[in-house]
Amino acid sequence: MGTFTGAFLIFLVCVHLPAGPTVQAGKILVFPVDGSHWLNMNLLIQSLHTKGHEVTVVRTATSWYVKENAPHYRSITISLPEAISIEEEDFFVTFLVKMLEIKRHGGSVMGFVKFYWEMLTVLSNIHRQASMLAVEIFENKSLLQSIQDSQFDVVLVDPGIPVGVVVAHQLKLPTVFNVRWITSGEGHFVVAPSPTSYVPISGHAVTDKMTFLERTKNTFFYFFNTCIDKLVVCPHYDALVERYFGQNVNFYHLLQGADIWLMRVDFVFEFPRPTMPNVAYIGGFQCKPSKPLPPELEDFVQSSGEHGFILMSLGTLVKALPQEITSEIAAAFAQLPQKVIWRHAGERPDNLGNNTLLVKWMPQNDLLGHSKIKVFVAHGGTNGIYESIYHGVPIVGIPLLFDQFENILRLEARGAAKGVDAAKLNRQSFLEALQEVLNNSSYRDNMKRLSSLHRDKPMHPLDTAVYWVEYVMRHKGAAHLRTESYKMPWYSYYSLDVISFLVAITLILIAAVVGFMRFLCLKMSKRRKPKRD
Repeated sequence: MGTFTGAFLIFLVCVHLPAGPTVQAGKILVFPVDGSHWLNMNLLIQSLHTKGHEVTVVRTATSWYVKENAPHYRSITISLPEAISIEEEDFFVTFLVKMLEIKRHGGSVMGFVKFYWEMLTVLSNIHRQASMLAVEIFENKSLLQSIQDSQFDVVLVDPGIPVGVVVAHQLKLPTVFNVRWITSGEGHFVVAPSPTSYVPISGHAVTDKMTFLERTKNTFFYFFNTCIDKLVVCPHYDALVERYFGQNVNFYHLLQGADIWLMRVDFVFEFPRPTMPNVAYIGGFQCKPSKPLPPELEDFVQSSGEHGFILMSLGTLVKALPQEITSEIAAAFAQLPQKVIWRHAGERPDNLGNNTLLVKWMPQNDLLGHSKIKVFVAHGGTNGIYESIYHGVPIVGIPLLFDQFENILRLEARGAAKGVDAAKLNRQSFLEALQEVLNNSSYRDNMKRLSSLHRDKPMHPLDTAVYWVEYVMRHKGAAHLRTESYKMPWYSYYSLDVISFLVAITLILIAAVVGFMRFLCLKMSKRRKPKRD
């Protein structure tokens, strides 16, 4: 009886032991980027808050998306001498209008160069304005002291605007990146080896199977992006670091020295590439099962019958599309038997059919998870891409800016999407793309296969993100996972000094052998020379 009682007590103790490592409620300081980036960061913050952590978000007084008051975080609001341009509501809309104008109506080479020069000037201003956030923190001694007194455990940063990296160094705190993009492009190019022979560069829409010409162009893009980063972006942060930490601290080393990179990437979608131990992949961490639709939307969807419905959303950028393009889209939709739900915030398009419902907001995830959905018409933003993969919905893509072209290309390469050029779009070309994806079952089958691969994970990507943030908090960093190679001179990193040394030794040996052989030949020739009488 005593043995049974003892065994039973041991069983009870084991049942109540925690299943895995735990961390006490910690304090997390967050430096987000406004706009669509905030949607990802906010979701991670909510999960950390649910786990009992205290989250503090640093925001500017002009922030559009990052609200000052929220139930799951407290905020530190900082007024800057001038607002960061990227936080203006219509910043990307203005950018897109100019881009479409150039692509649709052509223009001189000088006009094209002038536009990009203006864009580089704007990019420089964004980072100059952003760097002032650190200045305001460092110069406000009472604020800086308050932050230090809060005794934060970790700094969570979106390194697209990397001010938080500099502040974390000042606070001597470990850093975690919630990342896809950094100052010079895609995050892997800073943290992991990225051979340009098979790793496409940001801004170059190709697959990992490149021709010689594409590899040449890829290499050019790499050096072009590097030059922009070194000459346009980094000087603002270099000056900031030198001002407060002296010349011995290198800003780029601070950026590369993050403890953990939470990479918003899934290799179901990305092309394979080298990685590092301190990179954790959380692509699609915002995805979740769908919920029932509001009654009015459910009634509209059910009225589609056997034909089902099409969902379209280009985000807020749809306001930048000219009326003639949206009218062509509407005319194509009107020729389909499917119902259409179109998130449209701009002027009502002409040629709108009775089968199309315009809405200013919609539960996108819930609609993508509905059994009657047939196709998602999207601009190729990362959030929408992963939600489509999660729910297995094929895409007709209308990429507009930045990585959207590459995102649609990746899905096209896997047979799960069809891209349409917005600058050349007309009702016929758009209708043909829609009908191809609707009528060719391979698109849906391929996306379903991607969905199955994406979901087949030991834990949900959001849980992975929370785990690694807590891991850094538990261990006061993760230096053992971080390579120190970024501190090496470039010639040492690529072993050019070793190659030069070996080449020099080889040349010396060859010269020595050649010299010795010539010496022997001369000596032999002298011995054979006949003596004169």
